[in-house]
Amino acid sequence: MNVLIFGATGMVGHGVLRESLLAPDVKLVQTIGRSITGQQNPKLRELALPDLTNYAGLDAQLSGFDACFFCLGVSSTGMKQQDYERITYDLTLAAAQTLARLNPQMTFLYVSGAGTDSSEQGRVMWARVKGRTENALLRLPFKAAYMIRAGAIEPVHGARSKTRLYRVIYGLTKPLFPLLRHAFPNLVQTTEEIGKAMLAVARNGAPKPILETSDIRAILRANP
Repeated sequence: MNVLIFGATGMVGHGVLRESLLAPDVKLVQTIGRSITGQQNPKLRELALPDLTNYAGLDAQLSGFDACFFCLGVSSTGMKQQDYERITYDLTLAAAQTLARLNPQMTFLYVSGAGTDSSEQGRVMWARVKGRTENALLRLPFKAAYMIRAGAIEPVHGARSKTRLYRVIYGLTKPLFPLLRHAFPNLVQTTEEIGKAMLAVARNGAPKPILETSDIRAILRANP
């Protein structure tokens, strides 16, 4: 497979990138973001763009891919809805619409979140916006699109959140993750597990387009 990864410098993207580089059936990994990871690997090609809503003139660099792992996102904490929509909806759709045009046989996987509101009508702002984004992605003419509604994610293998508050929370709760994983096995996944699950879905598909935490765990069991 040739795969694209958006947001490879973020926590989830780091995990997806690591697993993609380790996967023997992945021949090319191209990252896209405002900055590059700086990793060295013969499979890896990196593209830094100042404006992630503008892909004019990049058709050649964005063609020939089998899967896209879209891991870009921001915390809604302290954000106005308009600003959160610009990053979560506008930026995502700008990339996805371009990729659907250039790679109609692509499988597109979007890292969403547990609690996303598919009705787009709920009280929680971030959940409405994520739901609107998911719904728009599912309407695009990809070969397949899947929404990865991850729950609690444990960063491993050097993965690190870009959000300072989250880094503090992860630091404080790190000793509790083994207990949480034991008590709530379907709720907590590592960045490694998320990466492996997304690769498995890109290879083999999944029974439904919206994958909750229990579905992610089932995919991991089926693809050890």
